[in-house]
Amino acid sequence: AADSVSPSPRFPDIEREVLGFWEIDDTFRVSIAQREGAPEWVFYDGPPFANGLPHYGHLLTGYAKDVFPRFQTMRGKQVHRRFGWDTHGLPAELEAMRQLGITTTDEIESMGIAAFNAKAKESVLEYTQEWEDYVTRQARWVDFVNDYKTLDPTFMESVIWAFSRLWEQGLAYEGFRVLPYCWNDETPLSNHELRMDDDVYQIRQDQSVTVTFPLDGAKAEALGLTGVKALAWTTTPWTLPTNLALAVGPAIEYAIVPAGPNGAADGSPAGGADFLLAADTVAAYAKDLGYDSADEARAAIARVIPGAELAGVRYARLWDWYADADLYGTQEAWQILVADYVATGEGTGIVHQAPAYGEDDQLVCQAAGIPTILSLDEKGRFTSAVPDVAGQLWSDANAPLTRMLRADGRLLQVKSYEHPYPHCWRCRKPLIYKAVSSWFVRVTDIKDRMVELNEQITWVPENVKHGQFGKWLENARDWSISRNRYFGSPIPVWKSDDDAYPRIDVYGSFAELERDFGRLPLDESGAPNLHRPYIDELTRPNPDDPTGRSTMRRIDDVFDVWFDSGSMPFAQVHYPFEHREWFDGVPGDADRPAHNPADFIVEYIGQTRGWFYTMHVLATALFDRPAYSSVISHGIVLGNDGQKMSKSLRNYPDVREVFDRDGADAMRWFLMSSSVIRGGNLVVTEEGIRAGVRELLLPLWSTYYFFALYADAAGVEGRWRTDSDNELDRYLLAKTRDLIETTTAHYEALDSPMAAAALRDFADVLTNWYVRRSRDRFWAGDDADAIDTLYTVLETVARVAAPLAPLVAEEIWRGLTGGRSVHLTDWPDASAFADAADIREA
Repeated sequence: AADSVSPSPRFPDIEREVLGFWEIDDTFRVSIAQREGAPEWVFYDGPPFANGLPHYGHLLTGYAKDVFPRFQTMRGKQVHRRFGWDTHGLPAELEAMRQLGITTTDEIESMGIAAFNAKAKESVLEYTQEWEDYVTRQARWVDFVNDYKTLDPTFMESVIWAFSRLWEQGLAYEGFRVLPYCWNDETPLSNHELRMDDDVYQIRQDQSVTVTFPLDGAKAEALGLTGVKALAWTTTPWTLPTNLALAVGPAIEYAIVPAGPNGAADGSPAGGADFLLAADTVAAYAKDLGYDSADEARAAIARVIPGAELAGVRYARLWDWYADADLYGTQEAWQILVADYVATGEGTGIVHQAPAYGEDDQLVCQAAGIPTILSLDEKGRFTSAVPDVAGQLWSDANAPLTRMLRADGRLLQVKSYEHPYPHCWRCRKPLIYKAVSSWFVRVTDIKDRMVELNEQITWVPENVKHGQFGKWLENARDWSISRNRYFGSPIPVWKSDDDAYPRIDVYGSFAELERDFGRLPLDESGAPNLHRPYIDELTRPNPDDPTGRSTMRRIDDVFDVWFDSGSMPFAQVHYPFEHREWFDGVPGDADRPAHNPADFIVEYIGQTRGWFYTMHVLATALFDRPAYSSVISHGIVLGNDGQKMSKSLRNYPDVREVFDRDGADAMRWFLMSSSVIRGGNLVVTEEGIRAGVRELLLPLWSTYYFFALYADAAGVEGRWRTDSDNELDRYLLAKTRDLIETTTAHYEALDSPMAAAALRDFADVLTNWYVRRSRDRFWAGDDADAIDTLYTVLETVARVAAPLAPLVAEEIWRGLTGGRSVHLTDWPDASAFADAADIREA
């Protein structure tokens, strides 16, 4: 009846009523159950952390996770939407530490790993109810009842299985490599974690120094270079205590320049010393070398020597802390090496080498037999081997070391240097690069296959395929998967505690653990639990030790949380221990298809270095197939000032306020109709959100109200038919056919902005063209063609709009038809509407 349809709708109130109906009716469950036996459309839901409230980025991703499954369900597919929770890793640990009021790993060890991990588990699930409330309010249908958590024993067992398979294939190994390292959290990071978010690199002011290294030894003498001071520039003075070599470029020309008439900045008088640096950099150092101009310095070049000829030239070390060659293995240290990576864009063209703190440094020095020596402990503080700065944090040591260089006459230049510098994406502290013992996945061995399998994936936007993701694959490095932390899936590696009897065992299941250790790891409740400390308690005698004195003990490390995430496709179903047939399918049996790869996943663009990437690595290594066949890699949501959203700046409208004022459908329309789905960034404004109300919701509702008013006045309900011969009706029905065909193609292509554009255009035709021109027919009250046509079109448009406006579309459809739910209907069939080619251009 017309009196039940308000001419001035308050959409948030309507939405709450629909949500209430769905809860009572259990509509979501019914939508899944009614497609039992139908072909499945496989969707993987990337798990969020629940130790904070959802933000606009989560809402955007959540809407995309809802729009396309709704569409595919209406297309006759069965689409399960199992929710998951990411629970492990530093996010959980840092929140637990905050709540406990502790800041160091020593404090964690002191309170006990079991108690700490219990707090971490509690903290990471703290906001699950708030998440459920937000997800429900945004009208996103997910299965919370059958959710998975990465801390579940079944999930974790699948994770250790994956590692054991990598080990068996020779794709897992232990190495001592230079990695990004967070001294605050005392753990390494993977290189891909530095490329996930733009704000990982922040502008930072550091002190750069140019240091002198007097050449000596037989080769220096043969080349006439004895006493010449090689100049090396660095922005990390704290790494100079472990300077063990210098590197030059083989094809770079190096100039010998005497101290100029003004005397050099290191205290050398005019003509009192010669300096060695790349010829291309002499001009930049003119004043420091004692010259008034760049031209004067260039004119003073005494001779030039190719970098390749400098290989093997020795030099005077800065300090004697590592001079004991027998103790430190530094017999080959303090010489010039040749490296192709050396350039002259910054500095002197001679690069200081500290193999423990530079990836290139380590590779170059290792090839020359120079060891990797650590001067910092796991907390980023200097060890007692460097007594002058022992106990000092790496960054605090720059000033005293610089003073020491000046006092020793080894400092030519000190400058402030501004540059983008990587910070920990969890604690936001500046990172260092540091050699650590870590376990790796040998990604470089499968890189080419990963590139090949990427060709089977449909990317939205398309350019990501060979751009951001493809180029990342081409340059992929081995993945550091171990973390020196507490709350995570354990690296299932046991080692002998006696180097005289080495042995490594790797386990991939509870059954294997019970077989060798005679029991399972059990927590205080007696339940099997793979977390620390329970897994660490499993020990056994070393079978390879005839003395019987050594013991097999698990290494302390846990998995990088991204290994959990990458394992999600199979670990969520406890593969291969359960659901093997469900996951792999049965070849040749159409009734038992594989559920891997997924038909669809979606996350923001940064996940090309995160979840998208780690799933692709593990899927390639374990199954030799992609983890997903279609993926949306959407852009980033920004505040109303175009900057990153910030609580302190309050540069974005509160989500709950938007829901209460404009409604969840308005928010959904704003986000899903924008270019952010195609990878662009989106500025969130209240005006933009309200545009969705004007563009779609109000036009549809006003037409619905118009229909209800005149159908009620005529005493009719309207019938679904498409056979009117009235030209206005035929035109509208033809446009409805176009709408179905267009939106079907766009939804199938994961292009919600274009589907929204088609709906927006149709709404304009419906209200501003058809209704306006047909008012006389409705006023007459006896035109069944008009009533039935408008009913048919409104019912159809409600179905087409259901994925993009599920709440308002539900209210309109149920009001029109009296049916149970628009989301239980089939997608409209365009062939039911005539083409009307003779009048569509009228």
